[in-house]
Amino acid sequence: MSTEGLRVVPSLHDPAMTQARLEAAVTRHGMTIFARIDHGAAADKAGLELPPTVVVVFGNPRAGTPSMRKTPTLAIDLPLRMLIWQDDKGATSLAYNDPAWLFRRHGITDDGSVDVMIDVLASIAGEAGGR
Repeated sequence: MSTEGLRVVPSLHDPAMTQARLEAAVTRHGMTIFARIDHGAAADKAGLELPPTVVVVFGNPRAGTPSMRKTPTLAIDLPLRMLIWQDDKGATSLAYNDPAWLFRRHGITDDGSVDVMIDVLASIAGEAGGR
C-alpha cells in the first residue's frame, strides 16, 4: 500500500499484541494515550464485518501546543495517531502520517524538529511491530 504522506510498517504480531506493544512504546517515549478508536468493534455493533482496525491517538501537549499556537491548522492532525489493521490474508500492519508530509501540508518551516519526530515515530512503530 502506498499513500502519499503515510508510512506503513508490517507487524510481526496480531492486532491485539501490536496494539499492546504500541501503547507500551508510546508510554515509554513519555507520551499520553488520549483515545482508542476501534472501528472493528463499531462495525460489529452495527451488524457489519470489518477485520480488526484500531486507531490509537497519542501525543505530548508540551510538544504539540507550541506548534499549534504558531500554526493553528496543525490541530487537525494532532494529536498524533497510528492505525493498526489486519488485512484479508491475516497480516497486521501499522500506519502513521509522515511528519515531513505534515510539515509541508501546513507550511511549517522545519526548525530541526521534524527529524526528531520521524525518529520517534519510526521507533514506536518498530517497537510495536516487533522489529
